[in-house]
Amino acid sequence: MSGHSVVAGTTCLLTTAAGADVGGSAVDGFFVDDCRHLSRLVLWVPGARLRALRTDAASTVYAPETARHEDPPYAVVRRRRLEPGRLVESLTLTSYLGAAQTVEVGYEVAADFADQFELRSARTFDKSDAVRRAEVVNGRLVLSYARRGFERTTTIRASPTAQLSAGRLEWMVVVPPLASVTLEVTVSGGAVAAGGFVEDVGAAIATGTGEVAGAVKVGDAAELGEAGASSWTDTAGSPSAPQDDLNRCVRQGLADLDALCMPAPGVPGAVVPAAGAPWFLTVFGRDSLLASLFALSHRPELAAGTLRVLAAAQGRTTDDSRIEEPGKVLHEMRHGELATTGEVPYARYYGSVDATPLFLMLLAAHHEVTGDDLPAKELEQAARAAVGWMFGPGGLAAGYLRYRTDLPGLVHHCWKDSADSIVFSDGTPATGPIAVAEAQGYAYRALLGTARLATHVWGDPAWAAMLTTAAAGLRDRFARDFRLPDGFVALALDGTGTAVDAAASDAGHLLWCGLLADDWAATVADRLAGDDFFSGWGVRTLAAGQTPYHPMSYHRGGVWPHDTAIAVAGLAAAGRRAEAARIADGLLAAASFGDGRLPEVMTGLARERGYGPVPYPHSCSPQAWAAAAPLLLLSL
Repeated sequence: MSGHSVVAGTTCLLTTAAGADVGGSAVDGFFVDDCRHLSRLVLWVPGARLRALRTDAASTVYAPETARHEDPPYAVVRRRRLEPGRLVESLTLTSYLGAAQTVEVGYEVAADFADQFELRSARTFDKSDAVRRAEVVNGRLVLSYARRGFERTTTIRASPTAQLSAGRLEWMVVVPPLASVTLEVTVSGGAVAAGGFVEDVGAAIATGTGEVAGAVKVGDAAELGEAGASSWTDTAGSPSAPQDDLNRCVRQGLADLDALCMPAPGVPGAVVPAAGAPWFLTVFGRDSLLASLFALSHRPELAAGTLRVLAAAQGRTTDDSRIEEPGKVLHEMRHGELATTGEVPYARYYGSVDATPLFLMLLAAHHEVTGDDLPAKELEQAARAAVGWMFGPGGLAAGYLRYRTDLPGLVHHCWKDSADSIVFSDGTPATGPIAVAEAQGYAYRALLGTARLATHVWGDPAWAAMLTTAAAGLRDRFARDFRLPDGFVALALDGTGTAVDAAASDAGHLLWCGLLADDWAATVADRLAGDDFFSGWGVRTLAAGQTPYHPMSYHRGGVWPHDTAIAVAGLAAAGRRAEAARIADGLLAAASFGDGRLPEVMTGLARERGYGPVPYPHSCSPQAWAAAAPLLLLSL
């Protein structure tokens, strides 16, 4: 999305630009666990209009506006620091006069405690029963909110002591001649008032420092980038993107993953990547699993933590209100007001058909990459329960993993989860219990990976043989039911078993997972590498030229970096390394226009010489699987 975000675990500061006041747009704010703890923080100096002379991520320099030939009497340097649950802002006033001067300076402040679901949707919620207070307590301004058992507080502290009132804090500062004075304001968000993480774990997901014990730090990214780039170019020809584009993208991706990391106190030692800022700063099964899988060779701690946390939250009962089923892996967890009060179903929500096979994929991959038996041994029962869900409520025993579209929350339970994402080539929406293609690819890879664990770690060769046979059967059924007349692969099967024939990027996931036989894979790879899919920056979610295609649609034409990276991996697996290199080149070129950072999604508009990619207006940034996408490229 437009604007500037800074992240520390599940804490986020969102402003219109780096260093800008909070309140410049309707969605600006200081957020902690889905709650906007500060909706306004506006710097003011009575009688003087401050002019920003320089702004960057570290600081903003202001001076009072003066006539053309009049020198300003002082300057103000504004700096910010975001910590989990806390925003610290300092103002350094420097005098350029030979005599002391008195400067009145302060902030306008407000906290509306809006839930992020209010801010990112058109839906309204009746909060007439909310109790709001503003009071000065022990030299601090305390703004509080309470409704239906949900309570939050914002505490604002000034140093040195300032004059405080309900919507303002101000200092009368005497600045000595040719000297500086520093003021500081600290804003703290109150703790989550409701709900534990999982009943028997007994602790909520909390914000963290973003440090990952033992992880590769950002300073090591250049070395990783150089090694990865050389191995890619040795086998793939000559991508045109400069090597420093890859290095920069890797460094920024690792930094973003660090910032998005959060610990789960109820699961000791576990660290999980939140999905993305500002709206998805929580555990997301699919997003956290894929980001951890992409980063596995460089951040194995993330995989281990994500697996342990999701095993702790694994479904235990059948509850349609949150789409929970025994063995099913969590889609997302929320601690905000609307989730806590049940006005949205996402407090602990299981509306994901693919998180469960992805859990098994990551568990097997972690063992394969690290050689560590311990996580696989610890999570054997969770893995068996996940396989049980796939063959039971998941629907695999009857043919394919499927999901219903008439349950609370999301319509679609795949990664393309917007309501209009699964459509036929003529634009007709798919209906009924739906089997999306990529979930079958994940199931195939999950079955084979779990079979390897059953053989090498759990000592159960009979179960391994059963899983291997099931994977082969799935591959055969898929070839029969999902192959389109033109040789491409269907996006899904609808409730009647009809192939949903829109040409979609999900084909890349199938190549990556190895579900397609070699001859079919070659046909699909050639089609996926075509210019109706490739925008010049990445792979469109729907190929251009189809009725439902829209270049500015979230899932019907936009370009997602993680989806593109999977397509690159799939093309490489299918032997189309030159085509894979061309698309990887485009993705890295797109990152170069964002100082190495890849957004959640870009528009599908075609690349034009001399111009960067056209942003998707509501894209999250930073976003975990986008940050991890270059790490997947490094693994090829």
